[in-house]
Amino acid sequence: MKQYLLNIYQPDGGTPPPDFLERVMRDLDALNQEIKAAGAWVFAGGLHPPSTATVVRARDGETLMTDGPYTEGKEHIGGFTVIKAPDLDAALEWGRRLSEVTTLPIEVRPFHDEAEG
Repeated sequence: MKQYLLNIYQPDGGTPPPDFLERVMRDLDALNQEIKAAGAWVFAGGLHPPSTATVVRARDGETLMTDGPYTEGKEHIGGFTVIKAPDLDAALEWGRRLSEVTTLPIEVRPFHDEAEG
């Protein structure tokens, strides 16, 4: 089975109201349990805000490190899930379900197979 990355695009700004966030987290936990029960779970994680990022760039034998995200934007990757799925259609269905639960856009991307190189 191929592995797919489901990126959760989160808008910049404050945290949603507690009652909304509580529902999303409860529904997300239920979906994660369903993904695990289906044997599709690899791992998942939430990320700290973009302001905690450090960009490392190596060029001409020197390393430059800068604080904050590499690009400015109105949204950022707030978390991700890595799944196993037999094909893109199955991965897109998990992405659709994740989007429903989080109410956020989900980017679905396949990993390269080792055989692909």
